[in-house]
Amino acid sequence: MSFAELLEHVGGMGRFQFLYVTLLALPVLMMASHNILQNFTAATPEHHCLVHHDAIRGNQNLTYEDLVKVSIPMDGKQQWEECLRFVDPQWWLLNPNTTSGNRTEMKTEQCSDGWTYNQSIFPNTIVTEWNLVCASRTLKQMAQSLYMAGILLGGIVFGGLSDRFGRRTLLIWCYLQMAVTGSATAFSPSYSFYCAFRFLTGMAFSGMVLNGASLSVEWTPTKTRAVVGTMYGYAYTTGQFILAGVAYLIRDWRWLQLTVSLPYFIFFFYSWWFAESARWLVMVGKLDRAVKELKRVAKINGKKEAGDKLSTETLRSKMKEEIATVKSTYTVADLVRTPVMRRISFYLTFVWFSTTFAYYGLVMDLQNFGVNIYLVQLIFGAVDFPAKTISVLTISFIGRRFTQAATLILAGMAILANVFIPPDMPIIRTGFAVFGKGCLAASFNCIYLYTGELYPTVLRQTGMGFTNTMARIGGMVAPLAKMTGEYIPFLPSVIYGVAPIMSGIAATCLPETLNVPLRETIEQVEIQYRLQKEEKKQAKALLSSMKPEKEKVVS
Repeated sequence: MSFAELLEHVGGMGRFQFLYVTLLALPVLMMASHNILQNFTAATPEHHCLVHHDAIRGNQNLTYEDLVKVSIPMDGKQQWEECLRFVDPQWWLLNPNTTSGNRTEMKTEQCSDGWTYNQSIFPNTIVTEWNLVCASRTLKQMAQSLYMAGILLGGIVFGGLSDRFGRRTLLIWCYLQMAVTGSATAFSPSYSFYCAFRFLTGMAFSGMVLNGASLSVEWTPTKTRAVVGTMYGYAYTTGQFILAGVAYLIRDWRWLQLTVSLPYFIFFFYSWWFAESARWLVMVGKLDRAVKELKRVAKINGKKEAGDKLSTETLRSKMKEEIATVKSTYTVADLVRTPVMRRISFYLTFVWFSTTFAYYGLVMDLQNFGVNIYLVQLIFGAVDFPAKTISVLTISFIGRRFTQAATLILAGMAILANVFIPPDMPIIRTGFAVFGKGCLAASFNCIYLYTGELYPTVLRQTGMGFTNTMARIGGMVAPLAKMTGEYIPFLPSVIYGVAPIMSGIAATCLPETLNVPLRETIEQVEIQYRLQKEEKKQAKALLSSMKPEKEKVVS
C-alpha cells in the first residue's frame, strides 16, 4: 500500500484536508503584499532641490512658485530639474524682459541642502525619508535586490532544514520570523536597518512557500493536488487586490509595512494546530509519531475506526517499498549526469530564470507607466485570473511545451513593444505591460507543473529546488537590470523583453509531457526521450516516402 492509498484510508480529501488547505492559503493572501510592497513603500514622488535660503530670506512676499522659478532650472520637457539648482537665484526669470546686464550667469549645482517632495500621493516613503534620489536613487533598487537575495538564501537554508527538522516546525518558525522582521522593518531607524530586516523577511517568505507547499502536497490526495495548487495561485492573485486597497488607504510607508506584517502573528499562533507531514515522519523513521498524526486525521475526517487499526507494524509493512525507494541517495549532480537530464535541467533553468526576471522587471515598475499606480496594481492582479484560466486549457488540451514557449515569447514581445511607444501614450503602454504580465503569470502556472512532470520521482524535489534557486536569482537580478536605465533609458525594457523570448525558444526543445505517465527513475526518462525521438524519425521517414506517391497521383 502506497502513502496515497493510506491517505485515502483515513479520509482522503476530508474535513481535515479542507481546513488544513484553507489555513495554509490565508498567509498566501498576504505574500504578494511583501513581494511587491516596494511599489508603494519605496515610491518616488515628484521632487526638486530645496530653494535657496537667500531667495527665501527677505522675499516673504513672493509665492513659492516664484521662489522655485528663480532657484530650479527646467529640463527638456519643461519640468523642474530633479537633481540640479542654480548656484545663484535667477531673479531676472521673474521678469524675462529685463535687460541682459541685470542677468546673472545660469550656473547649476547638485542639490546640497536636500529636496522638496510632492506629498499629495505619497506623504512618506523610504525614498522621501532617506532621500533615495539623484545620486542615491540606485539604493532603492538595491533594497529590493537584497529582499530577493533573502528569498534565495531562505530557499537554500529552510529547504535543507525542513528535511531534517520537519515541514511543520520550519513553517511555524517562518511565520514568526515574517511577523517579527516585517514589523521591525516598519521601525527601521536607517536605510541599513531597513535592508537588513527586508533581507530576513525575504528568507521567511521563501521558507513559507517551500514548507507550506510541501505540507499541502503531502496531506492531500493526488487527484485533488491540481485544484489545490490552482487555489493557492488564485489566493496569491487575490493578495494583489488586497495590497492595492490597503496601500490606497494607508499612504505612510511605516504604517503600511506594519499592516501587512502583523497578520503573520495570527498565522503563527494558529499554525501550532498543524499536523506534521506523516509522509516525512515515515521517511525519517519516526513511525510512532506518523501513526499518531494519521489517527488524528482519521478522527477529524470521521474515520476513527480506520485510524484505530493503524499501528507502527502495519505502517512499516505497508510502506516498505516507499521507504526502500527513498533510501537511494541522489544529489544535484544527478541533474546533469546523463544527456537527457542535462538537457532538461539546462532549458528549465533558463525558463525559470527568465520568467521570474521579466516578471519582477514588470511588476516592480508600476510607477513609470504614467497611470494611477493603485489602478495599475488592481489591473495587474485582475489579469492573472483569465491568464491562468486560459493556460490551464492550453496545458490540458494542446500541451505543456506549446504553452510554455508561447507565453514566454508573447510576454517578451509585449515588453519590447513598449520600447517603441512614447511615454505620452500611457494607456497603450499599460495595456502592453498588462498583457505581458498576464503571459508571465500563465508561464508560472505552466512551469510548476511542467518541471514536476519532466523530472523523475527520485529527483523531483531536487530538480524543483534547483530550478527555484535559479528563479530566485532571476528575481534578485531584475532590480539590478533596472539600473542600466541610468545610462540608456530603454535598455531595461530591452533586457526584460529579450530574456523571455530566448527562453521561450529554448522551451521548444523540451520533451512534451501531455498524457505521458510520470517517470520514476532517471533511466526511464532517458528511454522515454529516445523512444520519442525514434517515433519522430519514423514519422518523418513515412511522410517523405509518401511524397513521391502523391506526386505520381497528381501527374
